[in-house]
Amino acid sequence: MAAPHDAEIRKDVQTYYGQVLKKSADLQTNACVTTARPVPKHIREALQNVHEEVALRYYGCGLVIPEHLENCWILDLGSGGGRDCYVLSQLVGEKGHVTGIDMTKGQVEVAEKYLDYHMEKYGFQASNVTFIHGYIEKLGEAGIKNESYDIVVSNCVINLVPDKQQVLQEAYRVLKHGGELYFSDVYTSLELPEEIRTHKVLWGECLGGALYWKELAILAQKIGFCPPRLVTANLITIQNKELERVIGDCRFVSATFRLFKCSKTGPTKRCQVIYNGGITGHEKELTFDANFTFKEGEIVEVDEETAAILKNSRFAQDFLIRPIGEKLPISGGCSALELKDIITDPFKLAEESDSMKSRCVPDAAGGCCGTKKSC
Repeated sequence: MAAPHDAEIRKDVQTYYGQVLKKSADLQTNACVTTARPVPKHIREALQNVHEEVALRYYGCGLVIPEHLENCWILDLGSGGGRDCYVLSQLVGEKGHVTGIDMTKGQVEVAEKYLDYHMEKYGFQASNVTFIHGYIEKLGEAGIKNESYDIVVSNCVINLVPDKQQVLQEAYRVLKHGGELYFSDVYTSLELPEEIRTHKVLWGECLGGALYWKELAILAQKIGFCPPRLVTANLITIQNKELERVIGDCRFVSATFRLFKCSKTGPTKRCQVIYNGGITGHEKELTFDANFTFKEGEIVEVDEETAAILKNSRFAQDFLIRPIGEKLPISGGCSALELKDIITDPFKLAEESDSMKSRCVPDAAGGCCGTKKSC
């Protein structure tokens, strides 16, 4: 049974997302409306197919659309009005399936209202989306079985749950071996004081329940995930003077991480890998995370952890993996890249990204280096 404090937080969050917020414009910070890198063309097209009411109910803090999704079974934790689920349903195709779970009944009702609309829009014979009213830290109660999904995604929701370890534990349980949790969320630069952790609006705005960023790696290791892989990060700005006063010196960042459920067997040494190319939307270049971008046909040196993930996940067929020193066939004669320092701090990445943007010259459309604001 939930502790009284946890139950009160749940009720406040349900009220905030079910009654106070009617559209993303009602938010008082940019925690839930940012994305940190260009959106691939096939995803932009998929977003345009989502019904307008569903799109308006989007409160995410990133784009939780990983790569290589064909035929995958995906679970969306805190699916809200269903925007990400409907985008993912197009990308997995009719042989794949997407399940969304959310604790706010009003949000689930909005999502379910458009099941037939999207099925017909995509030309599917039957809907490949299911929505469940339930709690993301209690997936078993919702009927979700062990090792039943290839990918679990979550978009700015885990921070709204008091027991983050239980959410991650449940995600780990329902993932198949080699699967991943790909999620955007809000993190803090320090442990939050009581005044912030008990502030109702800051909880609803995804700040009051945010995790100290270093805690994520500790929780991941305790549960059994491979170390977190940082993908993108954006500094969060507050658009409310009263909230600024409460927050004080604490800083917040929205960041996307990947957590893989991989067996401990695999490469135990650094390896050289070649991306074979061909993943939809990433045919010539795959940005795997903030540290590794793989170009088709190019040798890249990777650490043991990265090599093990590539070998034991759905990406196994997309890469040629060999221990360092063993000759690799390359078509373009590309030289190997040196192994670099791994960035794990989302605040460091966000600051570097901001610095790069400030040096960019806006393009003809007013954008900078292809960056694009979220819907």
